[in-house]
Amino acid sequence: MSPEEIKKLLQEVSEGRISPDEAYQTLRDMPYRDLGFAKIDNHRELRTGYPEVIFCSGKTVEQVRDIIAFMLTKDTNILATRATPEMFAAVQGIYKEAVYHPLARTITIKRKEPELPATYIALVTAGTSDIPVAEEAAVTAEIFGNRVERIFDVGVAGIHRLVDNLPRIRNARIVVVIAGMEGALPSIVAGLIARPVIAVPTSIGYGANFQGLSALLGMLTSCSSGIAVVNIDNGFGAGFFASMINKL
Repeated sequence: MSPEEIKKLLQEVSEGRISPDEAYQTLRDMPYRDLGFAKIDNHRELRTGYPEVIFCSGKTVEQVRDIIAFMLTKDTNILATRATPEMFAAVQGIYKEAVYHPLARTITIKRKEPELPATYIALVTAGTSDIPVAEEAAVTAEIFGNRVERIFDVGVAGIHRLVDNLPRIRNARIVVVIAGMEGALPSIVAGLIARPVIAVPTSIGYGANFQGLSALLGMLTSCSSGIAVVNIDNGFGAGFFASMINKL
């Protein structure tokens, strides 16, 4: 429950609209609800400002559906990552307004409109092949109440494309740079702007890319300052981190 929900609940008790026993039934799921196969952390939004996010990979369709069914009893936006179309069909069966983002492989359910900060997050990809990871970051940032500027396919093989888009990148509060292959783009971007950069290596590349390891190591050993690096293909982690910075 969010702080606002708890205040509302206590006010309803004080005004006699619900009984203390009814309030207890509402609060008994704090700090988590045990579904047998999952323990949903209802206390997370109170601790961190962000609700729990569902990582769907490895879960069954029924498990994802049941987790979201319980989360729908709370007044919060819902994000499920690495979801399949089959999982989305099951979720849409219990909540028609659920939205599936095929490129990002995410399910979102918007129950309330978050307050948007005046600043925005710039999302930059080296190539078109990196867009699925970028979209996971974008959807994550947007469901948590951020404006996102998408700047795709501006990699180092045609550096003039990046230069043409520098004004949009420089005006962002935080920049997420997604790249595969050798992962050089975050170093170049960080050397041209006065903003923090979150670098996301992707598994896009030929054999010596080692499914993203070369990009990861290149970003970790960057000579540019002001770069933080998340794990390979971790668009969610980048979008979440960017949201935290943008809302400071």
